[in-house]
Amino acid sequence: MIYEDNNRLYLRNASELLEIQAWGENSLRVRSSKAATYTGRNNALTEPIAQGTAVVTVGAEQNTGEITNGQLTAKIDAFKNVSFYNQKGELLLKGYQRNRVGDMSAGENEATVNHFNSALNIDSREFKAIPGGDFELKVRFDADSQEKLFGMGQYQQDFLNLKNAKLELAHRNSQASVPFVMSSKGYGMLWNNPAIGDVSFAKNLTEWHALSTKEMDYWVTCGDTPSAIEEQYAAVTGKVPMMPDYAMGYWQCKLRYRTQDELLAAAREFKARKLPISVIVIDYFHWPKSGEYTFDKTYWPDPKKMIAELHEMGIKLMVSVWPTVDQTSSHYQEMKEQGYLVQTERGVPITMDFLGNNGFVDFTNPDARTYLWQLLKKNYADKGVDLFWLDEAEPEYTVYDFDNYRYHQGTNLQIGNTYPVTYSKAIYDGQTEEGNQQVINLVRCAWAGSQKYGALVWSGDIDSSFQSLRNQLAIGLNMGIAGIPWWTTDIGGFHGGVDDDEGFRELVTRWFEFATFCPVMRMHGDREPHTEPLSAVGGGKMPSGGATEPWAYGDKVYGIMKQYLNLRENLKDYIRTQMQAAHEKGTPVMRPLFYDFSKDKVAWDVENEYMFGSDILVAPVLYEGSNQRKVYLPVGTSWVNVYTDEVIAGGQEIAVETPLNQLPVFVRQSAMPNLQTAFAAINK
Repeated sequence: MIYEDNNRLYLRNASELLEIQAWGENSLRVRSSKAATYTGRNNALTEPIAQGTAVVTVGAEQNTGEITNGQLTAKIDAFKNVSFYNQKGELLLKGYQRNRVGDMSAGENEATVNHFNSALNIDSREFKAIPGGDFELKVRFDADSQEKLFGMGQYQQDFLNLKNAKLELAHRNSQASVPFVMSSKGYGMLWNNPAIGDVSFAKNLTEWHALSTKEMDYWVTCGDTPSAIEEQYAAVTGKVPMMPDYAMGYWQCKLRYRTQDELLAAAREFKARKLPISVIVIDYFHWPKSGEYTFDKTYWPDPKKMIAELHEMGIKLMVSVWPTVDQTSSHYQEMKEQGYLVQTERGVPITMDFLGNNGFVDFTNPDARTYLWQLLKKNYADKGVDLFWLDEAEPEYTVYDFDNYRYHQGTNLQIGNTYPVTYSKAIYDGQTEEGNQQVINLVRCAWAGSQKYGALVWSGDIDSSFQSLRNQLAIGLNMGIAGIPWWTTDIGGFHGGVDDDEGFRELVTRWFEFATFCPVMRMHGDREPHTEPLSAVGGGKMPSGGATEPWAYGDKVYGIMKQYLNLRENLKDYIRTQMQAAHEKGTPVMRPLFYDFSKDKVAWDVENEYMFGSDILVAPVLYEGSNQRKVYLPVGTSWVNVYTDEVIAGGQEIAVETPLNQLPVFVRQSAMPNLQTAFAAINK
């Protein structure tokens, strides 16, 4: 039976109750449950929405119905299947359903009968009961072979269009599942379910799969342009704060500054060389033991004095914290007894065995969030630390047995993908309570909604290779479409890389140029060879990687990096404008060409270029030994080559020279007068 109640459309099908309601502009939320009531969890849909009025109609026999909110209409047919249409009546998304003719309800026409004349008997929604009360859930939609799909977060692969891809809906080190997908057909869909699972965008069907859940929950929106879709998504899941000015500059990091003296020496050298620097970073194991959340006084004897000197130089300090608590640390027993640690279903409650047995803080527990922030405030923020590096945010279990972990809010299988959101929320809430309204914290993972808590996501512990660089381009663009506009990557990659190796010097230079046009420009890496540990105890027992400062790679590379550092500094006014758009509308700072040129059919197929803001087109050099590459310039405007000042008409592909010191960059001709001075910093 299909009926209307409280301006919502319902389907009652035996034990299943399906609800469709207006949720934001041109958008609908769809839930289905076989329980007596819905869970009441909004998951990623946390923003307040205007209470608009939908248009709901139900067929005379109560076997069909539809609901319209703005440009989007959902229809339930006589087979209990749901489909979505735009304001033009064009089909956007349709449930994949193959029923027998005998299941047909009265009144169906011949075309419908033929479509569903199938002995397969496959429903678009499949709830498979699990002992204990939950369900394994599969939700299926018809596939469109011509459709292009984008977003979904961070997966280590070098292609942008996700059509025909299968993705794990789970977090790992360097993988962040953010389940919002945008279609070239003019719709976006959020899988509003934090359960562990997978999605397949196959040729024959699209299938979303949750291993353990209590209900189906997804959200669909539509729009005439990608920006309209993106902005409607951001309006219901949240937008980033306004990025503080200092964060738009250069961030210096390495694995790892071992002592206060090493860190200050690097900062002083930047100033002596007159190199722009905004943030410098203290990485992990500056603490005496994991879970103490404080500086090891042997190597960091006077943090307040150190931070004061950094601030006098105009440099902000970021400090790494981990959610791991060593079994022998001073806080472990209390946190264990209070239920502040992630529990295991089987075996001992140890979730990581790095330099000792560790548990993870359970950030789904609000009391655990408060407890940890009080430690960070006392030992870091009150000493002057400006921002935090929230590492291990997936969390990075030693063994990814997702079925073996339980959180305060439910099992890992049920709600595990929300962990990085609650991690960011813990630190964001603490900082905003202290009066900081421009929070930005580096975090190694995210889910839908992380952005509203000041999450600057980076792409994890990736390898140092051109293949990895190609992956990062696709990742950065898909993260932006997935609603995470603040994204960064380790310049040069994390694992490997030898400073005096010519091959690596080429790679790190190309990466540095690319990072100049990323939302945040940040150096990091575990360079070879390692230094020896300073001692066998506390913060001294970890080795350190080689140098990552710009002067570490030889004079030629240093000269190029200096140019791009100055260029980044000169672009701050432009970057500020783009960050304002991200804050106010959810606009990705770096995005595929189709975002700004959706009517250009070629732009939808270009995966090795991108727009950095509204006016700058960037074509990274992604292959070793390249001295030339092809660049497509979208139709609708003329473009200026920033190295030659040549004006080139859009709508064509050109060949561009790519000497080591030149990253192909083009500016809209109309915007060039405002950017001319900024680009004077690079070698022409």
